[in-house]
Amino acid sequence: MNTKAFIPRNFVRNFIFKAINLLLCLTLIGVGVLGAKPVMADVYVKAFLEGADFSGRSLQGFQFNESDLRNTSFVNADAHGVSFFAANMKESNLTGANLSYSTLDNARLDKANLTNAVIEGSFAYGTSFNNVIIEGADFTDVDLRPSTRQKLCQVAKGKNPTTGRLTRETLECD
Repeated sequence: MNTKAFIPRNFVRNFIFKAINLLLCLTLIGVGVLGAKPVMADVYVKAFLEGADFSGRSLQGFQFNESDLRNTSFVNADAHGVSFFAANMKESNLTGANLSYSTLDNARLDKANLTNAVIEGSFAYGTSFNNVIIEGADFTDVDLRPSTRQKLCQVAKGKNPTTGRLTRETLECD
């Protein structure tokens, strides 16, 4: 006597389709009722975004690799973990931005405003910081060239309002 239960193939297929439809409906209801928005990260590689305004936006997961971001505004943006590899960010406004754990390597931040920005834990070894404003910026555990660190120490001042850390101390200035 065979004791195995027999389950028709159509039953399994119908069950899977109904489960997927239920999950999709619950997702759409949650988005509509709760006002939640699906999280989608944008990828901008070699994009021309000069003068764009990303102020106050959550940019987690975004990539701006090798993009032209001159004169772009990131005021109070949450750019935690964002990749700006080799981006041209000359004269950009990053006041109050959260750039922690971001990739800034080979980016050009010349004449950029980093007032009160949090750059903690970011990789910026080959980044250009000529004539940059860093009052109140937090550079805790940022990977920088020794010559870049010395240059930043010459203009470092202020205390970051978010982390409470002194800019000079986060740069490990003498």
